[in-house]
Amino acid sequence: MQGVTAGGGPRPEGPDGLPEAPGDRPGVAAGVPAYVHPLLAPDDWDRLARPGAPLDWVVLNVADGPGTRVDRAYVETVAALRAAGVTVLGYLDTGYGTRPSEELISDAARHLSWYRVDGFFLDQVSSGPERLNRYRGSAGALRALGARELVLNPGVHPHPGYLQVADQVVTFEGPWSAYRWLQAPDWVADHPPERFCHLVYGVPHRYLDAALRMCQWHGAGTALVTDRAGTNPWEGLPGYWDAEERLLAAAPRPREHAI
Repeated sequence: MQGVTAGGGPRPEGPDGLPEAPGDRPGVAAGVPAYVHPLLAPDDWDRLARPGAPLDWVVLNVADGPGTRVDRAYVETVAALRAAGVTVLGYLDTGYGTRPSEELISDAARHLSWYRVDGFFLDQVSSGPERLNRYRGSAGALRALGARELVLNPGVHPHPGYLQVADQVVTFEGPWSAYRWLQAPDWVADHPPERFCHLVYGVPHRYLDAALRMCQWHGAGTALVTDRAGTNPWEGLPGYWDAEERLLAAAPRPREHAI
């Protein structure tokens, strides 16, 4: 079965059935949901804070949010990331649009006060139009607090109205076995790649380059491909992070704020 691009046309395929690169390297930067404590993986956090790393953002997730008290290890980690010019997003669980807005805003305020995050990564986001107005209201409140960047994670292609809410939307989060057969809706081609992020886990090292090329073909300008799997594939950097970093850095993509 031949794949299709975000614009609906067929994509060129190599002998293994995976997409051929349209250029030398994919124009993709990394978005990293770093769901591991700095004391448990200090080397991973140090690598993310290396100057010039091809990162769009890193998610700070203390305890499914900011936690109930300041964690000094995270304070020091965020300071190192900010010194390296990395955008840090505080994790917020939205409960698929059912979480009371006052709880969400309270968590956001603690993220800003304790860790000086640049914006927020809203997880467990609904994908249908029914709760779209609720997310619009939450986004307005978060920007009023001082958020400079918002990323929504429904993990699938949602109603296109969600693109009016945030700077970027995660339109795929799942395993490599599903990503290989992904077909993006036609409306994706109406927006620049900077509006979309893909998070793909369980990718063998031999498919790393192909997976990054697929991110590009599917219209995603931000991505993370990892060999990790299980219940929390984001509890550490990919085992081949150095190789992935080199691939991403080979064709840097200028960052632009969408809204």
